[in-house]
Amino acid sequence: MQQVPYQAYDWVTLKTSAKRAQAIIVSSKFEYEDALEFGIAKNKIHIIPMGVNVDETPDIETDNETLQLLFVGRIARVRRIELLLQAVAKLTFPVHLTVVGAEEKTSSVTRSGYLQELKAWVQKTNLNNKVTFAGRKSPEELKAYYKNADIFVYPSQYENFGQPLLEAAAHGLPIVATQVGIARDIVIEGETGYLTSGDPKSMSDRIQILQDNDLRKQMGVRIKTIIKEKFDWENIMSQYINLYNSL
Repeated sequence: MQQVPYQAYDWVTLKTSAKRAQAIIVSSKFEYEDALEFGIAKNKIHIIPMGVNVDETPDIETDNETLQLLFVGRIARVRRIELLLQAVAKLTFPVHLTVVGAEEKTSSVTRSGYLQELKAWVQKTNLNNKVTFAGRKSPEELKAYYKNADIFVYPSQYENFGQPLLEAAAHGLPIVATQVGIARDIVIEGETGYLTSGDPKSMSDRIQILQDNDLRKQMGVRIKTIIKEKFDWENIMSQYINLYNSL
């Protein structure tokens, strides 16, 4: 007897579940559009994002002349980290990129080789003093990386949500990112960061604008305010309760 492929089975069960559900919750505008394309009725879809704890500790005042860029996420080809490295190579002022995250696995014992390719490119282009691959970090360790960064950069090709974007915003970091996941909800052009196509020149141009320390501080305050108002856990839980009570 021929078995039904898992993907086809998942698709059918998801369609059936969505049809029977009174409400479908998605976490971002990006997922909202995916749900519409999937055929879910517009009046059933509700956007309730994931929440985050806003960092309330005092900002660290640094007099570093080197602009600190930070990427956090799984090191996978869909993240297009090579384009970020190319953007860093275009910058002529002192800058340093820290890449935090473990490499994706292609099986339980093997990895994709993408991290090694990135490291080889850094070596080949003499960017060793401008790029650090920090590996996987615990949530507690991550706080220090967010705290010490000046700008959060995210060149991903696809993202349903993108929790690192939310975490960076909660730490008051201006963001330079592609139009994926939650970036479209929290990045207001010229106010909290910049959305780009992800090509090296567009990223390097936006990073260059953010050399301005006062502008970065202004954007940091604005984006943290947005997070407090819309993504605080108490606010998120209230949205779930209100939706549940309305059904």
